Amino acid sequence: MQKDAQKPNFEFIALMAALMSIVALAIDAILPAISNIGVAIHSLDPTDNQMLVTMIFLGLGVGQLFFGPLSDCYGRKPIVYAGFILFLIASLICLYAPSLEIMVVGRILQGIGLSAPRTIAISIIRDTYKGDYMARVMSFVVAFFILVPVVAPAIGKVILDGFGWKAIFYVQLIFAVIIAFWFWKRQPETLRPEYKIPFSSHVFIDGLKEFVRFRETIIFTLISGLVTGSFLVYLSSAQHIFEDQYAMKEAFPYIFAGLAISIGLSTFLNGTLVMRFGMRRLSWMATTAFTIIALFYSLWFLNSPNPSIVVLVAFLSAQFFCLGFMWGNFRSIAMEPIGHIAGIGAAINGFVSTVLAIPIATFIGGYVEDSVWPLFSGLAVCGIFSLLLFMMIRKPNKLVTV
Repeated sequence: MQKDAQKPNFEFIALMAALMSIVALAIDAILPAISNIGVAIHSLDPTDNQMLVTMIFLGLGVGQLFFGPLSDCYGRKPIVYAGFILFLIASLICLYAPSLEIMVVGRILQGIGLSAPRTIAISIIRDTYKGDYMARVMSFVVAFFILVPVVAPAIGKVILDGFGWKAIFYVQLIFAVIIAFWFWKRQPETLRPEYKIPFSSHVFIDGLKEFVRFRETIIFTLISGLVTGSFLVYLSSAQHIFEDQYAMKEAFPYIFAGLAISIGLSTFLNGTLVMRFGMRRLSWMATTAFTIIALFYSLWFLNSPNPSIVVLVAFLSAQFFCLGFMWGNFRSIAMEPIGHIAGIGAAINGFVSTVLAIPIATFIGGYVEDSVWPLFSGLAVCGIFSLLLFMMIRKPNKLVTV
């Protein structure tokens, strides 16, 4: 049932953001501690240590394929609980990992566990809202969600300096327990009984067949993967860029926070503008601007050393401002026609976009050694392909939502 779109429930938005934000905390809080973790587990290559960031995304992608369909069979809430339990076990593996390989296994399992609350939050939103209203609510959820990346590296740095890197994982565990309790007490089940799908070996295949029936869903899932992949390059290499290339170890958490604020501001503006201009129009304009900015940097600094930190931050801020008008809208457009399979639909959407993003990030990230230029050239290429895909949907068919 669709709620009053003009008065979204604040607690609902905050709770959905919290379910998604534990992912951001698990990723961003350890960024200032990556080099310390590397020393502790005897891994001193910065490019190898980037796997501590990228591999959690692999877990997020794979986990959705299991938890999404199961949530369509057994309801949203039990699957969220299962995900939190797996996250707790995975966090303990990370705490006591003796090597990079074991730590990576723990990070992958963390991602699998967190894929449940992250994916199910989107399914719950789709159960409750649809169309531009859903995009509006999604924007507000993401705006709250962005607050965590803003403060997570700074919090991680404080914890690291005061108590060591392991304390960061303990804080994540405490945060997860609090959110799980809040979810248990306050969020009702949103999957209507008539939408429950009996569990069978065909549930995923049937859901996939339904998913690929909708051209817009496929196109915007691919676009999400391209844009996420380009951003993941930044996320996995940010610590190396600011601490090694620019020698700004102490300032890194604050620069990271400032850039996250740029995304949060535009995401909030998207929530207020999407009802006026529509999610397709806003995301098209943002994708165009995103591509032009990246191309401009790539051409301006071709065969040149890194610019000053002020110039770099200005370009990144402009890029990330565009992202706030892209992510939530892309996912809302993709999810709009598949409300009747919201669980498996969100799972396939998330899996494909994540699996597409990881090789993009790994390939481009391997070149971000002595210069930031490969980052922006990667953003430009991903932006160009996104625009080409976007142009394939000239006149969206009138979609029927459930």
